[in-house]
Amino acid sequence: MTERPALAPAAEALVALAELLAPGRAAVVEAVLFAYDDPDAYVRTHAEPLEDRGIDAPIENLAWIALVDALTAQGLLAEVDWKEDSDEIRRQLRSLESRPTVDPWSLADPADAEATDTVPLDTAAFLNDAGRLHLEVGVALAVLDIESDCYPLVCFPARRASELTPLAARAGFYAAVLGSD
Repeated sequence: MTERPALAPAAEALVALAELLAPGRAAVVEAVLFAYDDPDAYVRTHAEPLEDRGIDAPIENLAWIALVDALTAQGLLAEVDWKEDSDEIRRQLRSLESRPTVDPWSLADPADAEATDTVPLDTAAFLNDAGRLHLEVGVALAVLDIESDCYPLVCFPARRASELTPLAARAGFYAAVLGSD
């Protein structure tokens, strides 16, 4: 195994996050480091997908966006709109490669599902409930805040949930495990 050169603390934290959320997926670490080390080249190389985000030049949180995009490309992140309906959120979470082996919604009270169908969805509350259900089956559901009107959602082992927020903070960003309050 080749050793990496010493990294700046923020880059080190980003790499640790990539390894936490995408174990064994070197492409995620490579994308994050590429965006961190050479933002101009990263923007040129990824111009088309970044254009969809309104990014056409290096920005301060480019490595964080690179993490989100690389996780998405690996099937490990679902980006749901703040006004998405509950069925679509469930569908997207169920499509993640890192989803739980047990469907968390099988634990939910059927009356709760009926209630969400009759009133406008409070997405934040729904995701918090989803996070609680995921934790009950041993998987953390978390959001990586990209300061947008969407929720970039990831799943990873609940036993490592306490690592997420401090690593994100060390990298200069915010992430939170849902349903843990």
